[in-house]
Amino acid sequence: MHYNLTKQYPSRRAFITGAASGLGKAFGIELSQDGWTLGIADIDDGALATAAAEFITLGAKVYSYHLDVSDRNQYQEIAAEFLRQAQGIDLLFNNAGVGDGGAFEEYSLDNWEWMTRINQFSVIYGCYFFLPTFKKQRSGHILNTASLAAITCAPTMGAYNMTKAAVVALSETLYGELIDHGVHVSCIQPAYFKTNIAQHARGGERVKKTTQFFIDHSRLEAKEVAQEILFRAGNHELYIILPKAARKMWRLKRFAPTWFRRIVKERFMSAASKVR
Repeated sequence: MHYNLTKQYPSRRAFITGAASGLGKAFGIELSQDGWTLGIADIDDGALATAAAEFITLGAKVYSYHLDVSDRNQYQEIAAEFLRQAQGIDLLFNNAGVGDGGAFEEYSLDNWEWMTRINQFSVIYGCYFFLPTFKKQRSGHILNTASLAAITCAPTMGAYNMTKAAVVALSETLYGELIDHGVHVSCIQPAYFKTNIAQHARGGERVKKTTQFFIDHSRLEAKEVAQEILFRAGNHELYIILPKAARKMWRLKRFAPTWFRRIVKERFMSAASKVR
């Protein structure tokens, strides 16, 4: 599949966080087949090396970086190194993240800060360190991975919901600031799909099992999610909400917010009660 993004950005330079697995790896696979130069970053060195080898086989030029996205100084150094090596950037995927949950008062403040640094501040860092180059070029596209959780805000998912809602707000803000500079912004809000987002969860075994329950019952694979996102980003969509059922939920929240809150609670708690 050849994407409009490839036609729009002939230099084909992309930086992807969380690139060793899940959606990040799926982005890498799709862009590799279009011959992109990829800066891939992850905290899992072994999985990153495996992904890099696969991307190269598929046709990409790859720069690999060990990156803890919550480390501001490390992110700044790596962003500068990628810009030096690739001589610019066309696509930025602020994709790395963790999934976790727990009742508000039971989820420790240490966990809240951990979640915020990874899911929220890493997106801020990515935008902050690459934005001057985007504006200087007067071209490029930022894709920030939020979640349907920013819309549904299910019970016992407060920290995750908050960080993903923040990514939506930041994306909307940057859209307005950057559109006159020729730089596009998309906010990705998928429902559950097949991924390992809960592998680092700190909220306990029940949280992991509940998250895995929703993942296992999803019909979405990372590949098809990545393909739809790349296609719709090529049309410069700000809100990339998927699948179709997720877009319906977005509309329901807008037009019947109180009713929507009750329905989300009932359905989430019903599903969670099935986890053993």
